[in-house]
Amino acid sequence: MEAKFWLDKWQANEIAFHEERPHPMLLKHWGELDIERKSRVFVPLCGKSRDMVWLRERGHEVVGVELSEIAAEAFFAQSNLQADRTERGAFSRYSGGGYSILCGDLFNLAAADLGSFAAIYDRAALIALPPETRIRYAQHLRSLSASGTEILLITLAYPSDALNPPPFIVADDDVTQYYSLWCDVQKLATGAAKVKGIDGSETVYRLQVNA
Repeated sequence: MEAKFWLDKWQANEIAFHEERPHPMLLKHWGELDIERKSRVFVPLCGKSRDMVWLRERGHEVVGVELSEIAAEAFFAQSNLQADRTERGAFSRYSGGGYSILCGDLFNLAAADLGSFAAIYDRAALIALPPETRIRYAQHLRSLSASGTEILLITLAYPSDALNPPPFIVADDDVTQYYSLWCDVQKLATGAAKVKGIDGSETVYRLQVNA
């Protein structure tokens, strides 16, 4: 989707994709990643996700990237945190309380902007991207990730004629296509889920970046 699509969604407060509670698959499967409690976690297209709060409560420093400054400001306000806002290159950085949110285009993000991290949590990024953009997204993650980086990825599926995306359907074969050349891919679980009120399913994967 074009950046304007998402910026307009936040401007109009049309954010049905936002969840007020941490995602159940995050709670259940995060512990299966082989990372230290205080390690740094990257959350692409983070919005104002409460998943970041759960990760911080586990001891992780959290760095997210998000197009909308409305989302970043709302996250800190709802967390009762004061954020310092600074400008660096193509991004505005909101920082405070063990969180950093970089506001700007994910595809302009360089490794130097992020610094090092041990894991990526992707609940809302891959499923927000149309098929023609996903390979570019996965390749960009590869450029940002060091060997051994762990990824917890959550995807969605639903009847293809049931609704207009986003979110987009991401199948097992898609995950294999995008990640298997540079990650070890392990499917952890699949469970029932509601997608905009439609019966669907979610699948969670553990990925580890190859040497």
